[in-house]
Amino acid sequence: LTKLYSVAGIKGMLIANRRQDNQVKTYITYNKGRDWRLLQAPTADLDGNDIHCILPFCSLHLQLQMSENPYLSGTISTKSSAPGIIVATGNIGSELSYNNVGMFVSSDAGNSWRQIFEEEHNIWFLDKGGALVAVKQPSVPTRHLWVSFDEGRQWTQHSFSTVPLFVDGVLVEAGADNQIMTFFGHFSHRSEWQLIKIDYKSIFSRKCTEEDYQTWHLHNQGEPCVMGQKQIYMKRRPGNYCMLGKDYSRILSAESCICRAHDFECDYGYERGADGTCRSAFWFNPSTVSTSCSTGQNYLNSTGYRKVVLNNCTKGVKELYTARKQQCPNRPPKGLQLTTKDRKLTANLGLNVTFLVNLDQGDSLRTNIQLDFGDGTAVSYSNLSWTEEGIKHVYKSAGIFRVSALAENTLGYDTTSLYLHVTCPVEHVQLLAPFVVIRNKEVNITAAVLPPHPRTVTYFWWLDNNTEPLVTLDGSVSYTFSSEGVHSVTVQVSAANAIIQDTKTIVVREFFKSLLLSFSPNLDEFNPDIPEWRQDVARVIKKALGVPGELLVAVFPGVPTAAELFLLPHKNQSESKKKMEEELEQVSDVIVNALNQNLVEFELKPGVRVIVYNTQLTLAPLVDSNPRHSSSAMLMLLSVVFLGLAVFLIYKFKRKIPWINIYAEVNQEKEQEMIGSVDYRHTDYRCPFDVPVFVLCVSGGVGVACGGVGVACESIREIPNCTSV
Repeated sequence: LTKLYSVAGIKGMLIANRRQDNQVKTYITYNKGRDWRLLQAPTADLDGNDIHCILPFCSLHLQLQMSENPYLSGTISTKSSAPGIIVATGNIGSELSYNNVGMFVSSDAGNSWRQIFEEEHNIWFLDKGGALVAVKQPSVPTRHLWVSFDEGRQWTQHSFSTVPLFVDGVLVEAGADNQIMTFFGHFSHRSEWQLIKIDYKSIFSRKCTEEDYQTWHLHNQGEPCVMGQKQIYMKRRPGNYCMLGKDYSRILSAESCICRAHDFECDYGYERGADGTCRSAFWFNPSTVSTSCSTGQNYLNSTGYRKVVLNNCTKGVKELYTARKQQCPNRPPKGLQLTTKDRKLTANLGLNVTFLVNLDQGDSLRTNIQLDFGDGTAVSYSNLSWTEEGIKHVYKSAGIFRVSALAENTLGYDTTSLYLHVTCPVEHVQLLAPFVVIRNKEVNITAAVLPPHPRTVTYFWWLDNNTEPLVTLDGSVSYTFSSEGVHSVTVQVSAANAIIQDTKTIVVREFFKSLLLSFSPNLDEFNPDIPEWRQDVARVIKKALGVPGELLVAVFPGVPTAAELFLLPHKNQSESKKKMEEELEQVSDVIVNALNQNLVEFELKPGVRVIVYNTQLTLAPLVDSNPRHSSSAMLMLLSVVFLGLAVFLIYKFKRKIPWINIYAEVNQEKEQEMIGSVDYRHTDYRCPFDVPVFVLCVSGGVGVACGGVGVACESIREIPNCTSV
């Protein structure tokens, strides 16, 4: 539809302009759009000549624009006090056109039409529709108006001004005793506004009596039942110059008709077929029952038809077409919904999580509900109402859990799920990366988090001097360092509302060599596997080597104890790569010979001597992927100049334990190194591993240390009368 007009005074009667096959045509309906038909054109023109216009190839088409000016009539006019009279601008032909237009009138509610003017006019109803007044469009100045008392069959011309007036509007004042029309406009485009009042009371000779009225039956091409009623109206006889009274009644009687097929239209979801019957549309399932229909209740099952709104027919086919009351059927579950009570998809470890289960449709009294929390536990309910308060559950581990719900009865089932993130604050993060890597070679960097947070941690990586972090959900990244030197790597981990970080430095070189070390088994008898102990062992190894140069020593955690020495070329631009490689080989040979001759040893405690062995000589690329390389290994650095080589030490933990006692011997020459100041033994104190206890008097108290293994006792007690040293 392009335009739609509701005819005043007759319910269910509409006139519409519809586009069809790229043509706009005018249609009329008497049952609120259930049936439409074209308008029959007049049989003759104003001169009495026959008009050969045959449906459906030719018909009358009307312009249905409402006037923007409330004081002009627009292109179509009807009035509820004058039922059946329609005045409109239009044309005759195959489609609506704005050329060769004229004015047309219908006195019988659109069943037949007559032409009244060849030019466009504004039409007003006088005396409740007892008379019609026509004035030319405002674009043409005029001093005449035309009045008709016979519904437009004959028109009488009257002059209302001595000078032609551009009529901009007409105000028709209502009332039985005050019949006045007010014209306003201007004589020219430059003149002022002009008002002209016309009292048309004098054109009526008297008031109408009963003999001046006649009955008029509303019909649709001879069909007397319109909107389920036979309606009879009282109208003034055309041509009588009498004035209608204020108590004039328009409808004489309205009798209900027997219901027939045209009183019903297609219900929602149904379309009218070529044979006129209503069939379900392709997208509509007629067996679908409203979700509000519960077991034991009734619903109206559509027959595909419904009575046209405001239609007043009775009996007849009404029973056949009216929706039938049926009992709500048992249905399979549908529309299952699963949410948390706070509508969040995160939860804290160890706290109650409340889940809500809802079902749009289904026989809830016979539907079983199963809820799987995703951590190996599940619950089952035989009545959905039991779950209205929510189902509580406590997760004992962090992670992402798939929580699923199943609703099932004898007719079917429905499922749904959500993914819940259970988190707890992170307590510790340890950055794991190789100590030394080769330039332009990809290296793996890993962050170990405690406690473990499966898939619930976000990692922020700062590599080199980048100002923006690399964000991942995986605790491992691969990176390639493009320049030599000492590079810093920082990782931040975020879980729940906690963020912690760790930083590590990595040495990057073009090439280097590493030497794997092992120890005599007796060292592992006193290995407490703590960072401080490994740091002291690394320090003693460097002292025991006695080789002038820079050595990077890493002692790895675990048993058996193992270590690694890194040999790096000194960054000297004046030397060639080949020369630096040769110098590196010389240093490696010196150290390997000393190790092979068992010349590197140290005394862990009196009577306990540990020998350092050479395990194998490896290339640097093997170091990058060795799983033993951990950031918990302690590194010690002793800087000396030898053959232009530089050896770097990277250490993770910094601390000073002044009461550790360690002995070292190199090349059969014993050298005792006392770390801290030991004053005397005190046998009342016992430490782990069943070793002697050294008591160190310090200012303000006393410290206790386990001798020979470099580990602090867990307890520190005060000894009275201890002398400070």
